[in-house]
Amino acid sequence: MKQTILRYGIFSAITICGLFLIGWFAGKGLELDYTAQEIIGYTSMILSLSFVFLGIKHYRDKVNNGSVSFGKALIIGLLISLFASLAFGLIDIIYIEYINPNFTAEYYDHQISELKASLSGPELESALTKMESQKEMFSNKFMSFVVMSLTVFVIGFIVSLLSSLILQRKK
Repeated sequence: MKQTILRYGIFSAITICGLFLIGWFAGKGLELDYTAQEIIGYTSMILSLSFVFLGIKHYRDKVNNGSVSFGKALIIGLLISLFASLAFGLIDIIYIEYINPNFTAEYYDHQISELKASLSGPELESALTKMESQKEMFSNKFMSFVVMSLTVFVIGFIVSLLSSLILQRKK
């Protein structure tokens, strides 16, 4: 089980980092807006988490003689997801710290202009106050790492749950 988790976890981590970099280069070269980049980001997460399904299936078919319980499949999936989530949190920190240190300010400036275009009065003031508190939170490297890692892990939990339901097989 450890070998399967390690192998597919590393595959998942490499994939999420590779797709992150590809998305960054494509976004930069094509000058994609934040919405398109967000879609690319979530697609990258889901593609990298496909290794959860593949890892559980490999364990069931090649290691455990064609059977795996729901619980064991879920544990395998969650541990594979952990690799991807930690890798994504780390590459996000590298990105905002070294590759694009202005990202947070640029992103929030964009969001504020979007808010100003769609809201006014007290609603705008409330939304701007909320944005400022989020900006402070995301300026903290540790919090940014935790939020980005948890985002991937939550998606990984859903993928693990579905994969475990689909792939469980008892003898």
